[in-house]
Amino acid sequence: MHRAEDVTPGMLLVATHLLADPNFARSVVLLLDVNAEGALGVVLNRPSEVLVADVLEGWGPLCAPPEVLFSGGPVSRDGAVAVAMVRDPEQEPIGFRAISGQVGMLDLDTPIELLDGGLLGLRVFAGYAGWGAQQLRGEIDEGSWHVVPGEPSDAFRADPRWLWRDVLQRQPGQLAWHATRPTDPDLN
Repeated sequence: MHRAEDVTPGMLLVATHLLADPNFARSVVLLLDVNAEGALGVVLNRPSEVLVADVLEGWGPLCAPPEVLFSGGPVSRDGAVAVAMVRDPEQEPIGFRAISGQVGMLDLDTPIELLDGGLLGLRVFAGYAGWGAQQLRGEIDEGSWHVVPGEPSDAFRADPRWLWRDVLQRQPGQLAWHATRPTDPDLN
């Protein structure tokens, strides 16, 4: 597990049992930007029922299954954030900004024809999660988040229901034990 000082774009925030906010219970957040002013990320495991094709014409076929909007977080839910994985990080398509390796943000104003098969995956999020300066550090220090390395495929899973558990299970040592923790320990 990493410390608050180690938080960088591409890392994952995995909600702990101490995080009571329903927006983030058992969530996995991909950090997209971290700087002195704060941090921004998207929740990877909150699919909606809304098809991307119904709100962003032409983008649906480029999306990884399921081709639905994901709830990226409680901030600016009427806006869209796109996360993509490129085929070749040496030949980034227009409108792509790398975050970590092959994964980055994609500008949805980019003409689709300019992407020309350069993407391995795309996911569109309605809204995002944001933290002010020092806010995320405080939440990590109080034990609300585990900070762990992400894998490129985390953002593009066909079935994101088990992402929280799977990310914890692949961690070394005692952190993996948290994957089996029941939502309500009183029911155990």
